[in-house]
Amino acid sequence: MGETKQKVVLATTNKGKIRELAQELAVHGIEVVGLDQFPDFGEIEEYGQTFAENALIKAATVADRLGLVAIADDSGLEVNALGNRPGIYSSRYADDWESLPGETRDQRNCRKLLKELENVPYAQRHARFVCCMAAVKPGYYEPEDTLVVQGTWEGRILNEPIGDNGFGYDPVFCDIALGVSNAQLSLEEKNARSHRGNALRSLLACWSEWMQTPPVHKPQPLEP
Repeated sequence: MGETKQKVVLATTNKGKIRELAQELAVHGIEVVGLDQFPDFGEIEEYGQTFAENALIKAATVADRLGLVAIADDSGLEVNALGNRPGIYSSRYADDWESLPGETRDQRNCRKLLKELENVPYAQRHARFVCCMAAVKPGYYEPEDTLVVQGTWEGRILNEPIGDNGFGYDPVFCDIALGVSNAQLSLEEKNARSHRGNALRSLLACWSEWMQTPPVHKPQPLEP
């Protein structure tokens, strides 16, 4: 008989993230289900001030309510010329802008970003994707009992969107070493270089030891 897979919940309904992470985790015997499988779960309030805080909030909330080990990531784009904005507000960066006909939220975010950088030369458009990934066991929310890692991806912001793959800011982010946008990369190429892929590799390097380590603190109910 085959080895029983570990089942974890990925604390997101973003199908792009679920697809990227499920493929990598499956290789390590970890079965991933996303929050899209729990339509009544509702929104998770992200009140943290850093990527790490938000990742822990999401993972702890999901672990507490579903009784399963949860993995959450909080990621975003930091642009040097914008004082590291949009940062933790990357997904809702352009919510204060009116959408054009047929425009998605991702496309609106990219449009706002390019507008704010229109007078910044390409050589000065240094940026990075940051991903903090957190894993939480049900009932264990003290720092000593959680697993938090970070990955980054350095690049520059293009003058216009290029490519049809990926999601979010991928069409306007250029991988300097490859000279192409993230949206021109295959999923395998992206996972090998991305902030999320780097964070996931760090998570997996610690996973077995973390899962087998007895908790430092007794289980505690999550604060409402």
